Amino acid sequence: MISKVKLGFLSILMVTLVGCQSAYYSAMEQVGIHKRDILVDRVEDARESQEDAQEQFKDALEQFRSVVSFNGGELDAVYNRLQGEYDDSVAAAEDVTARIKKVEQVSEDLFEEWAEELTKYSNRKLRDQSAAKLRSTKVRYAELLRSLKRAEKRMPPVLSALQDNVLFLKHNLNAQAIGSLKAEYRGIKSNIDLLVRDMEKAIADSDRFIKQMEQG
Repeated sequence: MISKVKLGFLSILMVTLVGCQSAYYSAMEQVGIHKRDILVDRVEDARESQEDAQEQFKDALEQFRSVVSFNGGELDAVYNRLQGEYDDSVAAAEDVTARIKKVEQVSEDLFEEWAEELTKYSNRKLRDQSAAKLRSTKVRYAELLRSLKRAEKRMPPVLSALQDNVLFLKHNLNAQAIGSLKAEYRGIKSNIDLLVRDMEKAIADSDRFIKQMEQG
């Protein structure tokens, strides 16, 4: 059970975070940058993180392929390179998730503000036009978010499989153990192929959403 002291601290923290976010939006609006602009910028960041992650997972797969194709040399070096690619893949996945969360945050704030502003219109025709634009924007955004989330969900199984194989190699640095990983490679390759495919779609959907937002 959460104590009253902890609840009080959490409440203060939430108010502080909301206040910081509001101050950020206010500061940006002072220089002519509104939530709509921030959303476009964050979708661009999310797209770039998907592109980076896509390349990183391809690199990790190539390194794993070189492991199962090992035919001589320093086993420690082979393991260390795979460990490095796994660590880089974890970092890339975390960045993708962080970027998506930032997109979700500003989109929620934008749509809430937009809906509230509809109540302030005195001109019904203009209000209806704005309401229609809000609905269409939310539909396009929902399509984008589904695409981003689909690609994001592909990453944990890939990372889990890579981690299993890295841990296995850590304590089994011998040619026989490496040979036993060939079947593992096929499964990981299949999952990464699906991940890359979904990321390509998320990138394309991001480009489409950005273009639509910029066209007004």
